[in-house]
Amino acid sequence: MPEHHSTNSSTNSSTNSSTDTGTTSTNAATTSTTTGATPIADGGATPGTKGPNALEVRNLSRFFGRKPAEALERLKAGATREDLAALGTAAVIDVDFDVRQGEIFVVMGLSGSGKSTLIRMLNGLVEPSAGSVTVMGETITGVSPTKLRAARRKHIAMVFQHFALLPHLTVLDNAAYGLEVQGMPPAERRAKAELVLERVGLGGWGDKLPSELSGGMQQRVGLARALAADADILLMDEAFSALDPLIRREMQEQLIELQQELGKTIVFITHDLNEAMFLGDRIAVMRDGRVVQIGTAEEILTDPADDYVAQFVQDVDRARVLTAGNVMEAPRAVASASAGPRAALRAMRDLQTSMVFVVASGRKLVGVAHDRDVLRLVRRGERSLQGAITDDYAAVGPDVVLTDLLESSVEQALPLAVVDDEGRLLGAVPRVTLLAALGNVSTDTGELQAVQNPATVPVDVITATLRETAAAAPPDTPLPADELAATEGSRA
Repeated sequence: MPEHHSTNSSTNSSTNSSTDTGTTSTNAATTSTTTGATPIADGGATPGTKGPNALEVRNLSRFFGRKPAEALERLKAGATREDLAALGTAAVIDVDFDVRQGEIFVVMGLSGSGKSTLIRMLNGLVEPSAGSVTVMGETITGVSPTKLRAARRKHIAMVFQHFALLPHLTVLDNAAYGLEVQGMPPAERRAKAELVLERVGLGGWGDKLPSELSGGMQQRVGLARALAADADILLMDEAFSALDPLIRREMQEQLIELQQELGKTIVFITHDLNEAMFLGDRIAVMRDGRVVQIGTAEEILTDPADDYVAQFVQDVDRARVLTAGNVMEAPRAVASASAGPRAALRAMRDLQTSMVFVVASGRKLVGVAHDRDVLRLVRRGERSLQGAITDDYAAVGPDVVLTDLLESSVEQALPLAVVDDEGRLLGAVPRVTLLAALGNVSTDTGELQAVQNPATVPVDVITATLRETAAAAPPDTPLPADELAATEGSRA
């Protein structure tokens, strides 16, 4: 049978710095009562969808040092960080981007690239030297402290690298701390905190102290505190970098699950490329205070903007980033189930391949047929291809990552069929294409082409058989328009 894979995977204290380390803060945010399994988010996008902009950043810059106005003018004129070193540090330079509602937007860069200074400007902990930040339609730059605090409480919550838990409070009280700051009654805030702790896998741990928890569990408490605040946007500054690799991966997977469930908008800061590729709907790559590229993981991996980005991504685990849909190619041969064995045999002869994918109306995949089996049908004068169709193939969804294709590809001599939820054939992934994608090499060489599915019946034998049986053969059955287009498209 075909094997079908698919994917459906506070303390109000702050320390400002010109570097990418050291600042911690926690924002309490307003909330509404949530019970049962009702999603916490009440003002964000529908889970699993991308809505209007939650965050808009325009020409944002921050210069730490003397004569910031002069420094900004020189930066506009083309000066670099090094040119301005005598005056101070250009931490963020003319950054411009939008984050859509319900999106995980990752800012990635090496230490000193400006990413942590950037995230502090997104919640007003650092005032920009130039530019603006708009959160859910409200501009938070250049406003009064009172208005800034109100915008933070309503729209923004923060998760920190080093947890920022209050050691003398229980897990439950830490999760509910932001709600306490907002004045929510004790019974209500504790009920909401218990609900959120259940969601992050800490049900039953509410009476423990932070010191009794592992690092991963403490980070879950920090995440629960941010979720309980029910803010529109979560800002996460290197939130998982202090965790062990296995716990870190577990937290990454849980974050994606929570985001899909609650529809939260997340801005995630990291220096880890594989983490960025795994989490991000889109990724902004920073270097020396500037954003040098914004795109999806696949776009950045396959079409880097410059040599810096190319070098940055050269060691990424491509198997966990690229999907079947990214690397699939048009099937080498497709035959209509209604066209008969002679048409299928001619297609295999012309393409010099040993098999065809057989599709019904609407390009729905019904199986595969091999040259020897089809040849027997032609010699017997059969009019139907049905006797040669088998289900000895593997089908995968377009969103399955390459690492999950390896086992099926090794077990199957045939290309993997890529199908949608309705079983329609979208493309194929030959083993050579999969290996080439993993190795980041082209499949255009003769050596690579030679290992694909060559015909097992000689061309002259097929041609002779077609000639010998031509007189007794029925006229070819005209194909429906959609099948004709699909078949001809696969030969192009």
